Amino acid sequence: MRRRTACNDPAASSRRPAATRARNGPDVASVSVLKIEVDDLSRAAVRRLVGEHLTDMFAESPIESVHALDLDALRKPDVTFWTAWSGSELLACGALKELNPSEGELKTMRTAAAARGQGVGAAMLAHLLHEATARGYRRVSLETGTQPYFAAARRLYARHGFVECGPFAGYVEDPFSTFMTREL
Repeated sequence: MRRRTACNDPAASSRRPAATRARNGPDVASVSVLKIEVDDLSRAAVRRLVGEHLTDMFAESPIESVHALDLDALRKPDVTFWTAWSGSELLACGALKELNPSEGELKTMRTAAAARGQGVGAAMLAHLLHEATARGYRRVSLETGTQPYFAAARRLYARHGFVECGPFAGYVEDPFSTFMTREL
């Protein structure tokens, strides 16, 4: 049995302590605590945030260079999807796709527009890296864009130890793609 079974079980998620992170910075009053949970993509707010993500990916990159996952792909057994909440407000989402038993890929990292610049994306990234480590992955990789729109994402990943690398997991060289990886 693969480790991810328990991670895909929302009931198992509720048995574990909730992942929370106290906020620091200029907007402490607006986001006091994050709750990060496994999500089944059934709530309207979650579908809207994923829809915004896809809309922006297709607006910023040629169709052949968009590697974002849609709702159906995010529900596949090799993908676990999380959302970050402050009370009833959805702040971010992110997914971890298993490439093989020792390697994962970050997918669908998105922070709601109102929560950007408050450390929510960094908290989600830290959660995904913690989960990857708990699963025994030795490496986590990602693909993001090269355009200026993706500069903040590239900086976030670099601050968390990701370095540029070549294509992985079936990707090919693409002037609109930046590939990054991090050893765990």
